[in-house]
Amino acid sequence: MTEIVERPATQETCASTGLPEPMPRQEAERLARLFKAVADPTRLQLLSMIQGSPTGEACVCDLTEPFGLTQPTISHHLKILIDAGLLRREKRAIWSWYSITPEHHDTLRRLLP
Repeated sequence: MTEIVERPATQETCASTGLPEPMPRQEAERLARLFKAVADPTRLQLLSMIQGSPTGEACVCDLTEPFGLTQPTISHHLKILIDAGLLRREKRAIWSWYSITPEHHDTLRRLLP
């Protein structure tokens, strides 16, 4: 339980504490999309599998069975990761192959086991 401490009222006014400016809104929105995309356990597992594959990529056909989910459900999760800029997709014949985007490769390597 959080304890609330009340201080006696004084004549002091609120003075600036020298806080920095907030990050630019566009950057905050970009980061929020990334955080939202990785805030799902299935998406974290997908990222981990793709990053850990010997070739650094994975076919959607190989990503459904380990989760016991349908291909449309896995594709939905992958689309969210693509929209957030974490994955890229390459069509090869009838299959889609996924890999980590170069700009997020090092970040995800540090975050994922």
